Amino acid sequence: MNRYHHNAVPLVVPAVCIALVPWVTGLGSEPIRIGILGCDTSHATAFAKIINNPSAEGPLADVQVVAAFPGGSPDLPSSWDRVAEYTAELRQMGILIVDSIDALIHQVDAVLLESVDGRPHLAQARPVLISGKPIFIDKPVAGTLEEAVEIFDLAEEHKTPCFSSSALRFSKAIYNARQNPDIGDILGCAAYSPCPLEPHHPDLFWYGVHGVETLYTIMGPGCEKVMRVQTDGTEHVVGVWNDGRIGSFRGMRSGTHGYGALVYGTKSITHIDKFDGYDPLVIEIARFFKTGHPPVSSAETLEIFAFMTASDESKRQAGIPVSVPSVLAKARAKIDAQRAAHRQEQ
Repeated sequence: MNRYHHNAVPLVVPAVCIALVPWVTGLGSEPIRIGILGCDTSHATAFAKIINNPSAEGPLADVQVVAAFPGGSPDLPSSWDRVAEYTAELRQMGILIVDSIDALIHQVDAVLLESVDGRPHLAQARPVLISGKPIFIDKPVAGTLEEAVEIFDLAEEHKTPCFSSSALRFSKAIYNARQNPDIGDILGCAAYSPCPLEPHHPDLFWYGVHGVETLYTIMGPGCEKVMRVQTDGTEHVVGVWNDGRIGSFRGMRSGTHGYGALVYGTKSITHIDKFDGYDPLVIEIARFFKTGHPPVSSAETLEIFAFMTASDESKRQAGIPVSVPSVLAKARAKIDAQRAAHRQEQ
């Protein structure tokens, strides 16, 4: 089977350029067979319904969810108290439920990693990445920045198409903000989203990632440093980009919750507050499975998670500025040291 290599450049390491080659899934006019890894989130059933809709058109007409592996995290109530319900719903849709990740890989051409818990994502993604079959990893891409780096390193090593994104990125007004002639050039952005905390994950990984993804979709990568203030009900993170622009994320745990951004442009100040649901993301995933071209680079995703990790460090240091590139470089150095130690043990 031919494979694609995702054309991603890590933020703090030299670029590696590998030519793309055609991706082949299925035979003839047969649809691309998709497997769901992790049935402990409503995304599993919602995405399956969109993909398997008999009236699906465009990229969705060429894909089909055919199998799923339940997974589940026993120490996370929002996982174990939902996995049985969503697994049963997928089974009722005619989707085969398998008893292992290996069995899933052998049944499908591509994988949706939907486990709500980011901590097992590296272990769950590893055999898929080694297989070379394209994989979409739902938020958060991993439970730590180091594990996120390892996931994309595995994708690089095995030339496996891989991407991760919040559905907020592909809402039309958010996705098109940088090309909106009524806004003009983006001078700054104040994004916001709900931000409940989960004790097993870094503060913003669990849900704040939606608002941070919105911020990056509008501003683009290139954040140099972040400063964070936290209260019981609110997160406020301010980032300074390498061209002097300022972007911020406000995470809400009290009062009215919503998703959106205030975008400061050369032609207008525009409020964006419309979420277009899951369909735009799922369409992009289907297109990705067909082409092998990730719509979001690994470099940008890693910077998003470095931004959130740096915000944790800023909080620990009473809100002082923390360098985003240095946090990512530190994660990379930690992984390299672990690999070197492992080689010495062998």
